[in-house]
Amino acid sequence: MSAFRRLTTWLAWLAAVLFAASGVMLSFEVVARYFFTRPTIWAAELSQLCLIWGCLVGMPWVLAARRHIRINALTVRLPARAVLACEVFTLAVVAVFSTSVLYKGWHIFADSFDRGRTTGSLLDLPAWVAELAVPVGFALLLVQAIVDTVDVIRHGPPAEPGGPVE
Repeated sequence: MSAFRRLTTWLAWLAAVLFAASGVMLSFEVVARYFFTRPTIWAAELSQLCLIWGCLVGMPWVLAARRHIRINALTVRLPARAVLACEVFTLAVVAVFSTSVLYKGWHIFADSFDRGRTTGSLLDLPAWVAELAVPVGFALLLVQAIVDTVDVIRHGPPAEPGGPVE
């Protein structure tokens, strides 16, 4: 297994932990607010951070595992070379989109970091903590799209989209 594949697998597990932590925090907030009338100042904001980071760092694994929503009613009827072309085209679109979001997301992060923006909530975290997830996540997705493109060109498209992952 390649180093990048190990990284994306580790990030997928991290994303799962972040999602679980978000669920625990929100459950705690519900209990604190409705049963003890003592809402927290941290649970909602930290759970949002967990969801943002979890979604964005989990994207490369989802792409590698072909777990995104795919409509293959047409592609399953195409010859092998056309399926290959569709796979390469689709991955190129993901790469271009990732590049544009990475570029814009980096500027938004850098601006918030330079200006010292905060969330404005009671917790008042720096805004860049959440915004940094966008360029990081889309940079990882861009690399995964490139890795997958090379793999598809070398070995052909995956036989069973959404099949088992290494």
